[in-house]
Amino acid sequence: MKLKFDVDALLFDLDGTLLDTIPDLYEAARRMLEELGQPARSIEEVTRFVGKGIQNLVIRCLCDGRPEVDPDLPRRALPVFNRHYAAVNGQSTRMYEGVEETLAEFARQGIRMACVTNKAADFTAPLLEKMGLASFFGCVVSGDTLAVRKPSPEPLLHACEVLGVAPARTLMVGDSANDATAAQAAGIPVLLLTYGYSEGRGVDSIECDGLVSNFPALKSLVGRS
Repeated sequence: MKLKFDVDALLFDLDGTLLDTIPDLYEAARRMLEELGQPARSIEEVTRFVGKGIQNLVIRCLCDGRPEVDPDLPRRALPVFNRHYAAVNGQSTRMYEGVEETLAEFARQGIRMACVTNKAADFTAPLLEKMGLASFFGCVVSGDTLAVRKPSPEPLLHACEVLGVAPARTLMVGDSANDATAAQAAGIPVLLLTYGYSEGRGVDSIECDGLVSNFPALKSLVGRS
């Protein structure tokens, strides 16, 4: 692994990188499935379904590994999930250890920061505010900010443009192949945290510039000259 990344900006994924949001996503999925009379999912299954946005999560909760369902059901289910998730968003979410202190250290160094997530803006903004992280980010790119989302590179390039930084002077920090693929296509180096959600794929099998086992370890790997 490169010993030090000299950067002007950092881009962070949200779910599985900054915050453990699974308890709330699972609860919303549980309520949705119960309301629609569908079989329950385990928390392990819901964890595997997280990563490509809420619509994908809903579809997988209903359809993954199960006999064909009414093709109209996912469309009807999405607003049900959104209603339940709005009620529980941030209720049981927890911040990973050392996140706030590490972001504060990067801010002291004058490193600009953005959150780039596939979560819809209606849930992203309230969650960042509730968890006390919103003030760290000069830009937030949600799953519906643009017409595309990760693994497209466009959300990352958009964040760089808003922050006024060059992709080559930027580092992406995430937890999945979505983050790695997007960063590589954008010409941005990427570090992956080993504790997040990677859709059931071993994070050590994902091509990236390095693996990090805990968030505070980023302080020894990142700086600004």
